[in-house]
Amino acid sequence: MALSHVFLPLVFLLVLSSPIISSEANEFLVGGASGGWKIPSPPSEPLNRWAEANRFQVGDLLVWKYDAQKDSVLQVRQKDYLSCNTSSPISEHRDGDTRLRLRRSGPYYFVSGAVGACQKGEKLLVVVMSQRHRFPAGGSLSPAPSPSELDGGSPAMAPLTGGASRAGGWFASGVVLAVGAAVFGLLVL
Repeated sequence: MALSHVFLPLVFLLVLSSPIISSEANEFLVGGASGGWKIPSPPSEPLNRWAEANRFQVGDLLVWKYDAQKDSVLQVRQKDYLSCNTSSPISEHRDGDTRLRLRRSGPYYFVSGAVGACQKGEKLLVVVMSQRHRFPAGGSLSPAPSPSELDGGSPAMAPLTGGASRAGGWFASGVVLAVGAAVFGLLVL
């Protein structure tokens, strides 16, 4: 009977602290509506206000709906985003229905490829939340992104190619609680 007092709280807390797994990524229509990728009126960065109101995670999709005859989506580096330089994008999309998966945490920078549109506010900064760290088989944490990845120097965003799983890791507080419950259970014995 005393052994159940130790293991029952431990099992309960381990279940609570186990990884949360969701096989569905969220899909975000840029600007919140079809045709949301356009020069804002008035030009006060409503696309970035839209982005700030959303919570983006690794594996989520960004979807742009726009007139492919008049516009495009360019992923650029931070310096090019700030200066509206469209001459050397990381990636360029002109299909009118662009779907890109967020592959890493950190900032992503997008500008319109239409002449003068970025200067009038058609640009977007999306910040992707960090993944919960989990211990892989080797026992070490995933490496942090390099400075070039954070600056958009690496095309860590890729076109939609298949499903992604959003698997979280052990919640540190849950593990601490589980260990604490086990120690408390042993002390009660």
